[in-house]
Amino acid sequence: MLNQTTSVEKVTDVIQVMKAGVEFYNDAIEQVNDTFVKNTFRKMATNKEAAIQALQPLAIDEQGEIEDGTSLAVDSRKMYTKFAALFASDEDYTYVKQLEEVEDKVLEVLDDALNQEQPVQALNTLTYIRADAQLLHDEMKALQEQTKH
Repeated sequence: MLNQTTSVEKVTDVIQVMKAGVEFYNDAIEQVNDTFVKNTFRKMATNKEAAIQALQPLAIDEQGEIEDGTSLAVDSRKMYTKFAALFASDEDYTYVKQLEEVEDKVLEVLDDALNQEQPVQALNTLTYIRADAQLLHDEMKALQEQTKH
């Protein structure tokens, strides 16, 4: 059982990666052509926005305020993808591939947070969001396989 003095740890990292992911998905929606891919990206962005809302109270517990930054790692990938898409014959696949890697990063930061000793409420929220993130990751992985030529 977790001790009451346990503090929330690494939730702000999760929020930063998710916020950058939302921006990346929203940008990608404008760049891809396939309607199914666009709708999948919208679903991913909406899901991440909901997860961010659920995590913000934990960010306040962790740092005393909401988290409004984004992850440099995801922002860098977004820039790389824009350049790669300029030269790619299949922009949709380029975006799907890079966004699947963003989903890998989301799982990584969630696992990091879950590996910390967390208060019970934080642990419950993170566990729920991690399970949902795994489903979304698997969906993006399947989409990557479908769009591969």
